[in-house]
Amino acid sequence: MKILLVRFRQIGDALLSSVLCNSLKKSFPDSQIDYVVYDFITPLFYNHPYIDNVISITNEERKNPFKYFMKAWKVTRTKYDIVIDLMATPKSELFTLLSPKATFRIGTYGSRKKRFRGNTYTHGVFEPKTSIDQCDKFLKLLAPLETKYNIIYDHDFVLGLTSDEKITMNKKMINSGIDFSKKVFAFAVNSRRPEKVYPVENMKKLVNLTLDKYPDSQIILFYSPDEKEFVKNFHKELNNNPRIFSNIETKSIRELAVLISQCDLFIGNEGGPRHLAQAVKLPSLSIWRHNIRKDWLPNKSDWNRGIATEDFKNTISNYDELNHWEKYALITPEKVLDEVIDMVNKYVKK
Repeated sequence: MKILLVRFRQIGDALLSSVLCNSLKKSFPDSQIDYVVYDFITPLFYNHPYIDNVISITNEERKNPFKYFMKAWKVTRTKYDIVIDLMATPKSELFTLLSPKATFRIGTYGSRKKRFRGNTYTHGVFEPKTSIDQCDKFLKLLAPLETKYNIIYDHDFVLGLTSDEKITMNKKMINSGIDFSKKVFAFAVNSRRPEKVYPVENMKKLVNLTLDKYPDSQIILFYSPDEKEFVKNFHKELNNNPRIFSNIETKSIRELAVLISQCDLFIGNEGGPRHLAQAVKLPSLSIWRHNIRKDWLPNKSDWNRGIATEDFKNTISNYDELNHWEKYALITPEKVLDEVIDMVNKYVKK
C-alpha cells in the first residue's frame, strides 16, 4: 500500500501532523508512507521511524504555478492508494485531484465546506467541535479508513535523530564552552510571530533569576538566521554574561533539534522549537500569550507544560479590559521561575 500525506506549513504544524504517519505505519507496517512538506522543514523528518520518503516543496515551486503543478503531477505518478490532504487549500487539494484512482482521498473541510472545494475528496471530514488537542484533531482524518481497516492510533510525535548527530553536536557544544557536568537550559527568547514574544524585559529578568537560582547552570540562546541580531543584542544587554551562550549556531531545523536534545530543560516562548523539545522528549515549559488555544500543547503532561495569561484571569477583576501586553504582564518572571524550580527538582538530575 502507498500512502501520501500533504502538510506544508511550519515546524509545529508539520510535527503535530506527523502523528498520522505514525498511526498509518503502525496500521499498515508494509506500506510506503510519503510526507509532503516545505523544503526548509524536510531535514527534520529524515530517518523518521514512520516516514519512508519526505517530499520537498521548494520556495520556487510555491511561487510558480506551473512548476508547482508539475511537482504535484510528478509526485502523484506514484499511484497512491490513500491520499490525505491536511491543509484544506486549493494548492494542497491538487494532490487529491491528480490521484483519481486512489481508493481513499481524504481531506478536511475545516469548520465548513467552501464553495468549489473538496470535490476531489472521496471522504471529506469537518473539523471536530471537540478534541483533546491538535494531534487528536488531525488523527480524526483517519476515521474514514475505519470502514475498511483496523486503525492503530498513535498520539506521540517523534523525530529520528541519530547517535552520530548527537555525538557531533555534543562535541560542538563542548568546544563552544558548554560544561555538561552542569545544568544546561535552552531558552527561546524570540519568535517569528511578534505577538508570541514574552515581553523582553521580563524575559531578561527570568534569565537572570534562573542564573541566580542555579549557580551551576548555563543558558543557551538559540536562533534562526533572521533572529541572530535580536539574540545577540539580548545577550549584550545582559552584559554578555559568560554563563549565557549565543555562539552555538545551527545550520538547519534538524541541527536545532539535535542541539535542544542535548539540553536539560526548555524554557521560553511557544512556537516550533518548543514542539521540537517535546519531540525529543525534553522537559519543556512554554510561555503562552492570551487567546492562544491550549490544544496546541499536545499530550499535555507534567514534563510538558505551558503557562498562560488565562491561568491568572481570576486573579484580576478587569482582565477582559486589559490589552495584549497588559495581559502578558500578568505572567511575571517570578511566577515562571516557580514552574522552572518545580521542573528542575523533578526532571533535572544534576
